[in-house]
Amino acid sequence: MIPFFVQIKCLLGRSYEVANAIADAEIASEIYSTAGDFDLLVKFYVPETTDIGHFVNEKVQTVPGIQDTRTIITFKAF
Repeated sequence: MIPFFVQIKCLLGRSYEVANAIADAEIASEIYSTAGDFDLLVKFYVPETTDIGHFVNEKVQTVPGIQDTRTIITFKAF
């Protein structure tokens, strides 16, 4: 499995709705609310054969209330 993170900027007043929708979809490993430029930080695990770009485009960015995303692909955990 490949881990990666997505920072999510929500429409105003929609952060909890977006977080709950992602949790209900059971596609994320962990969901955190954050301060700063983005409202949520979400950790995903996908099989090595999964195209992360397509996954984000089709499974994450289609959640109502999302304004912007930033995908962070990691190399190694220490």
